[in-house]
Amino acid sequence: MDLLDHVRSVGAAAGLAGVGVCRADPFLDTRADLEARVAAGLHGGLRFTYADPETATDVRASFPWAERLVVAAYGYVPGAGNPGPGAPGTGRVARFAETDHYRGLRSGLAAVAATLLAAGHRAEVLVDDNRLVDRAAAVRAGIGWWGRSTMVLAPGPGPWLLLGSVVTDAELPIDEPMRRDCGTCVACLPACPTGALTDGVLDAAICLAHRLQAAGMIPPELREAVGDRVYGCDDCLEACPPGRRALGSDPAVRGRVDLIDLLAASDARLLREHAHWYIPRRHPRHLRRNALVALGNTGGRRADLVAAGYLGHPDWLLRAHAAWALGRLGGPVAGAALRAATAAESDTRVAAEVAAALGSLA
Repeated sequence: MDLLDHVRSVGAAAGLAGVGVCRADPFLDTRADLEARVAAGLHGGLRFTYADPETATDVRASFPWAERLVVAAYGYVPGAGNPGPGAPGTGRVARFAETDHYRGLRSGLAAVAATLLAAGHRAEVLVDDNRLVDRAAAVRAGIGWWGRSTMVLAPGPGPWLLLGSVVTDAELPIDEPMRRDCGTCVACLPACPTGALTDGVLDAAICLAHRLQAAGMIPPELREAVGDRVYGCDDCLEACPPGRRALGSDPAVRGRVDLIDLLAASDARLLREHAHWYIPRRHPRHLRRNALVALGNTGGRRADLVAAGYLGHPDWLLRAHAAWALGRLGGPVAGAALRAATAAESDTRVAAEVAAALGSLA
């Protein structure tokens, strides 16, 4: 067995859905795309590969010895289950985050890297790393094709993929990109709840998956569209025909959280139970912010009392989103709490939210 066959065999045994190889040359077209989107304001403040497109699209800037990228995909459905429509007072988590599916990708890539190291080559694993645009690498290595949703789609898992690479100096034979695209299918575009998708371009500023991971206020015009989401958004993946087929018929309900329980939990518990989520500055306020918006949209037993309690929270960000939630929930408890906050609130940002919420009750 030659080295590449051995690498593929090791990857498959470790649960990787596909392994491909490409040159480590710069991704010049991708760099131009990133720079154009930053210039147009479509990155929505998202940093990651947008922060330094030159480095993100030239792996040799970080690893001068790189000759190849061994790119791998890890499919996480149908095993991720189905969050279902959910009961009032519960929040939805995107399938990729219902557990730490990246663990399977990392262990598979680690096995590939170990194989290359044992053969006398250099090898470094890159997963969710701003030194490489992993989607561009996956397309070049023949793992899948660019979808209209900006996701990479692959035969079998469709868009339900996690991607990563091993940078190596081994001059392995390269794979050809797939000669495939989405054809006339545009199912993902109208499925986006905020209209963030156009043909192959994402406006991150209004993408719910990004907004729920971003710091600060969730823009008021996006809050109703958040629905019951607490982390991530799967709508464009669910609408994708290959994505629907890949989901299969697993009836298991996963990816649901109790919003009241989340809002009552300690900081330490939230960070422990959701350690695999990206939380800005590792501050649980952002999870509570998301939960308050979801609570306002879904209601449920004691929702008004819990939201009213958050009007007295020391964190202005949480008071502001609690006010919005009460405006959505309505009822005598909401009205009384908001009127009391009108007299007590000194933060102008929160006061504006309180006034808007009272206006919606009128």
